[in-house]
Amino acid sequence: MNFIIQQISNWIKDLLVAGVMDNLTGLFDSVNSEVGSIATEVATTPENFSPAVFSLIRSVSESVITPVAGIILTFICCYELIQMIMEHNNLSNLDTWMFFKWVFKTYLAVMLITNCFNITMAVFDVASNVIGASGGLISESTEVSADMLSTLEDTLNDMELFPLFGLYMQTFLIQITMFAMSIAIFVIVYGRMIEIYLMTSLAPIPFATFGNREQSQIGMNYLRSLIALGFQGFLILVCVGIYAVLIQTVTISDDIISSLWGIVGYTVLLVFTLFKTGSLAKSVMNAH
Repeated sequence: MNFIIQQISNWIKDLLVAGVMDNLTGLFDSVNSEVGSIATEVATTPENFSPAVFSLIRSVSESVITPVAGIILTFICCYELIQMIMEHNNLSNLDTWMFFKWVFKTYLAVMLITNCFNITMAVFDVASNVIGASGGLISESTEVSADMLSTLEDTLNDMELFPLFGLYMQTFLIQITMFAMSIAIFVIVYGRMIEIYLMTSLAPIPFATFGNREQSQIGMNYLRSLIALGFQGFLILVCVGIYAVLIQTVTISDDIISSLWGIVGYTVLLVFTLFKTGSLAKSVMNAH
């Protein structure tokens, strides 16, 4: 009878060990995949990220937003001319150079609107080059290695049945948590690119404000926001680099639960810092 009970216990134990390993293998694969692709995704320019979406945004910006920017620019130029005339006592103190200055400023404003899409893409090209040059920052692998899992399996085989069952339930909970973390990483990385597309679609309007000293703050803040969005990718890469170092310091010890929750804790920390990169980049660039 004891032999039969022992065999049943061993069979259940083997099932639990296999279940725990399946949970952890799939769990780490989803997170490893998302984290491993971050460096490539954030270094991609908007034009290369999704050419179809980029073409759509450019078409909408040039056909719909640019005419609105032209109207705004007309209003600003007329306001600038009226203000300039009033400053010179209704032309009583006439200086011809001021008209040349006004024409030159208007010409520059028109050129900015005409080439605003090229200017915004130049910002992200520079940011992409910086991010690409920083690719060597991640000197460690961001993956939970196969050696860790192999060590973990050896430890599981030495555990008793009931602690093993409790571990199985916890790994199931961890699997759900890590799946949510992988979704959050996906949302952050792709959400940044969607935000870039939305920002660039309205580029002509803030660029139209550069023709007036008072209103140019709108354009300057917009430009700072673009730079912040571009270099947010650099901060994301730094976060991944820190995560890569931390995750390799985790060792699978006899206290398996502590080791697993340590990995989860580092992943939660990664997601939290990724969420902070946007506000941090805007703070550095003084954009709001």
